[in-house]
Amino acid sequence: MKSAKPMSHDAYGNGLRLLSYVFAAKEYGSLRQAARELRVRESSVSRNVVKLEQLLQMQLFERDVRGVRLTEAGRAWIDVVRTHYEGLQEAFRDTARGNTDAKTLRIGLCAVAGGGFLKRLFDRFRKSCPDVSLAIEDIPREQCLTAVRRRRFDIVFAPGLGKVMSCRAEMFWQERVFVLVPASHPLAEKRIVTWADLAGMRLLVPVGTSGPLLDFSMLEGMVADGCRPTVKMCQAGQATVIFNVQLGQGVTLAGESFARTVAIDATAWKPLDGHNSLCSIKAFWLETNPKSAVLRLIGLARRMANTIPNPEQSQSARFR
Repeated sequence: MKSAKPMSHDAYGNGLRLLSYVFAAKEYGSLRQAARELRVRESSVSRNVVKLEQLLQMQLFERDVRGVRLTEAGRAWIDVVRTHYEGLQEAFRDTARGNTDAKTLRIGLCAVAGGGFLKRLFDRFRKSCPDVSLAIEDIPREQCLTAVRRRRFDIVFAPGLGKVMSCRAEMFWQERVFVLVPASHPLAEKRIVTWADLAGMRLLVPVGTSGPLLDFSMLEGMVADGCRPTVKMCQAGQATVIFNVQLGQGVTLAGESFARTVAIDATAWKPLDGHNSLCSIKAFWLETNPKSAVLRLIGLARRMANTIPNPEQSQSARFR
């Protein structure tokens, strides 16, 4: 038996074009209306509908002075073809969107600490890759991995998300944790604080759209027994939590890069010292992502991480 000849790309394109005429005619019940929607001549719609009917050896439409309507056979055929047609349209749109998006690196930020490191990273990337634009957005913690898997983002920077199997994860940077305390609190007079100093205090953790500033899912393991604060999860963002600190309702935490650059009335930032006093920046991405810009950003982050001193090594000199 002679095998069927594979369809060319032009044939696929022509097939989709013929289907577009048929679906428009079915939608509007009029060749004239379909032509107006497709921005072609009515004769072009009529000719291409006939061409598909001849190809299928089936009459799809009944025609009269009022317009066109599907035959019984045409209706059954349309029902079968619709899903495939819509799927092909979506595939072509995704491909076109992907080609357009090739020069854009989509980055998600999930309330990460280490803003200073990320700013330097993005500045250096822009200088080394001026042809690639960065689209940076916030993303809720619970959506991070799904957004990477579904390629909504090319890379996400977030606190630790536990064990990750579905994508690549790598830690690039750590920085000191700072505590924000009310100016009237006794801890405001200390140069540094420890977890023991926070024992029994109310630690306010924002869990609004911006998510927690640090990886508080590990808090129980971070703080020694008998020296842990009382954790209060606040259904609010960072600004509201800071306002509550100003009112004397508790304390909160942030990374050093934020604490060093943001002064807040009626409060004081104090560096946290001792075991588990660092927060980390991790990146999550798919190794199958075809964009070379992803690997360029990761490579640059690795080089920066290797050339900047670890904050753990210099904590004594800086805070004592």
